[in-house]
Amino acid sequence: MRDINLPGMRHPEKAHRPDNAQPKKPAWIRVKAPTSEGYKRTRDILRDKRLVTVCEEAGCPNVGECWSQGHATMMIMGEICTRGCTFCNVATGKPQTLDAFEPAGSPMPSANLA
Repeated sequence: MRDINLPGMRHPEKAHRPDNAQPKKPAWIRVKAPTSEGYKRTRDILRDKRLVTVCEEAGCPNVGECWSQGHATMMIMGEICTRGCTFCNVATGKPQTLDAFEPAGSPMPSANLA
C-alpha cells in the first residue's frame, strides 16, 4: 500500500511540497449521489472488470451525469498517475506493479459501455 506521507512514495514534483488541506465545498456546489440505472450499470461493469477510472480517482462531481450515459475515462497501468499536474486530484507517485492482464480486460468493458 502506498503512503503519500512518505516523500519517496510521492511524485518528485510534489514530494517536498507541504500538503494543502482540501477546503470544504460550499453547499450550493454539492451534487446529489447518483442513483440512475445507467450509473449503476456502468459502475457494475467497471467493478466487475476491476478497471480504474479518472472519474473516481479524481473525485469528479459529474460522475453521475457521465456514467448514467455510459461514459467513463479509464486509467491504464493502475490507479497512480506518474504526472504531477497541480490542478488534478488523482494520486501521483511511482506506479505499482503492472497487471499483465489489464490490456485484455479493457476493450470488452469499453464495448459494453457504448
